[in-house]
Amino acid sequence: MKILAIEREVPGVAAGAFEPHLEAEAARVWELYQAGVFRELYFRADRPDAVLVLECADAAEAEQILGTLPLVEAGLITFDIIPLAAYPGFARLFAEEM
Repeated sequence: MKILAIEREVPGVAAGAFEPHLEAEAARVWELYQAGVFRELYFRADRPDAVLVLECADAAEAEQILGTLPLVEAGLITFDIIPLAAYPGFARLFAEEM
């Protein structure tokens, strides 16, 4: 199942709190990308929040995996986790008329 995960910084966290974790964060993200769990990685163009597309069994698995990120473990960020389903609308174009 495809999962959309949108990063949210925890309110009140000082900007400098992130720096000690950034190399470990990048390394863990690379591991998950190489494992095929992270399929796409972006930053929003309007603010510095990550947007990830994951391939997981379900939202619970995505939450567990995202919990292994150093910035999440340090309590600096969280994620909105959104399970996605394929768009079924094209089937209407090819449905046989009755």
